[in-house]
Amino acid sequence: MTQERKKIRLGDLLIQNGLISDEQLGEALSSQKASGKKLGRALIDLGFVDEDQMLKLLSRQLNIPFIHLNNYDFNPEVTQKLPESYARRFRAVVLAEEKDVLTIGMADPTDIFGFDELSRILHQSLSLAVVRESELFQALDMLYRRTSEIASFAEELSDELGDQAADIDLLESTGAEDAPVVKLLQSIFEDAIQVRASDIHIEPDEKVLRIRQRVDGILQEHVMNEKRIAAAVVLRLKLMSGLNISEKRLPQDGRFHISIKGRPIDIRISTLPAQHGESVVMRLLDQNEGVAELDNVGMPASILQRFRTQIRRPHGLVLVTGPTGSGKTTTLYGALSELNSSETKIITVEDPVEYTLPRITQVQVNEKIAFDFGTVLRSCLRQDPDILLVGEIRDQETAEIAVRASLTGHLVLSTLHTNDAITSAMRLIDVGLEGYLVASALRGVVAQRLVRRICSSCKQPYQAEAQEKIWLRAINSNQAEEIDFSRGAGCSHCNNTGYRGRIGIFEYLEIDNVLADTLRAADPIAFGEAARKQEGFRTLSQCALDYAAEGITTLEEVFRISEQLSEELLEAVPQDPTSRGVASTEPHAALTLENNSPEDGG
Repeated sequence: MTQERKKIRLGDLLIQNGLISDEQLGEALSSQKASGKKLGRALIDLGFVDEDQMLKLLSRQLNIPFIHLNNYDFNPEVTQKLPESYARRFRAVVLAEEKDVLTIGMADPTDIFGFDELSRILHQSLSLAVVRESELFQALDMLYRRTSEIASFAEELSDELGDQAADIDLLESTGAEDAPVVKLLQSIFEDAIQVRASDIHIEPDEKVLRIRQRVDGILQEHVMNEKRIAAAVVLRLKLMSGLNISEKRLPQDGRFHISIKGRPIDIRISTLPAQHGESVVMRLLDQNEGVAELDNVGMPASILQRFRTQIRRPHGLVLVTGPTGSGKTTTLYGALSELNSSETKIITVEDPVEYTLPRITQVQVNEKIAFDFGTVLRSCLRQDPDILLVGEIRDQETAEIAVRASLTGHLVLSTLHTNDAITSAMRLIDVGLEGYLVASALRGVVAQRLVRRICSSCKQPYQAEAQEKIWLRAINSNQAEEIDFSRGAGCSHCNNTGYRGRIGIFEYLEIDNVLADTLRAADPIAFGEAARKQEGFRTLSQCALDYAAEGITTLEEVFRISEQLSEELLEAVPQDPTSRGVASTEPHAALTLENNSPEDGG
């Protein structure tokens, strides 16, 4: 039997309990009328009431539980009883089923009409719970994956094509919203955004079509038997990005913009001729997320303070290093957003420009017309900049211009594709710069990686095993055997991976007088020894291990992501291929996977 509902006026209830005033209720009602929001959401957005306070009050008044969805273990079969459209319309989710009674979590338990409609749709007795709206929408994105929808559209497209090639006239029609290929791609994009994928890979094989999404740095695969739709999908994507649809023998790069559920998404696309058709990789850039502030990029406080000091100096060269996909762009954009002011002229030279920053002059290189980094940088220096961001130091010419600009009164920020902070300074000498120039210009180097966070919903304690303890001792962690580590068991929140989200690990090296002397002498051995002895210097391995000790990430992730740690292990530990744990080659394999992205997405 469906739980009996009490009719309740939210505004009156909040006033009676002293959470809001009559004046605040009146203002919220006016705001609700103008925006169309629910009254509760209007009160929260105006700052008149705390969401948890309001929900706990409703829980007591209606005698229903208040459930935190972030730690709730969903049963997907039960959840799917309510179609997604109704779940989003009534802001509700099916939580459990017991003795033919469904427990429904609602963001607004005072919505009697919505509750009655859910009773009619589900044809079962209902029991009510109250949930946070923000957690509800996150749960809906996680639970209602587009897998079956994608498969259905793929089959529909395959039937439409038959044995014929793709209908170019149809694919060229940008208004053909009902075309199967359009619906298929829309569904693929929506699914990718819901799971926070950074990249989509479309890979035709001999008998199947693989669609893979990179989520938290790891690829997740979906295989479709309709291999013959691959050409139509690629053709449609080429049309959307303005590429040459008749050219299938050469790689092509492009860009296009779409809107997914009201969110503006920039997509960078790279095509590559392969054995069974053209492979496509797309990098997704959610413009709604904007540029992360420097406080939010994940730097430990000790490094952040020193890094801030360096980027606020009037001149010098500051480098951020790491492999593709390690978060370098995020860190640099965070620094730029902090330095951006009306008194400062900032110019960036990028390939490509990822996010638009107000007041900053952003230039995209185009090597096809000889508009390369060197050419652009020389022109930028005539634009009276205070700060220059060089997307990447790739060769001697770019390095020389960047270094000389930093010696002539400019702050220069740039990136290098090196493994750690120590090797970055010597890389500048390796590309052909004189040691005395590097010593005079270079101020600091940040090296970084991204490690996956343990899913908070299925986190559990874990003791390091024997082989892992040997690895830990190899990086001079004397307390490692006493630490209680954690890992994720796998649940519906993390797609049974045990991980959800990522966090940066950082290594910071400041060029002091001792290090500058070794650079002038171009002595890499002396430089490395002096760097490791620098006060406060901690390697990427040690930073990652700190996060593992705090229960933020796992030992497995530390071993997987840190190439420096891998090198230490190779030197210190005899490898047994039959032992449990991460093999010596895994960190290298992981970094190679990251390089599959078309560009450095930060």
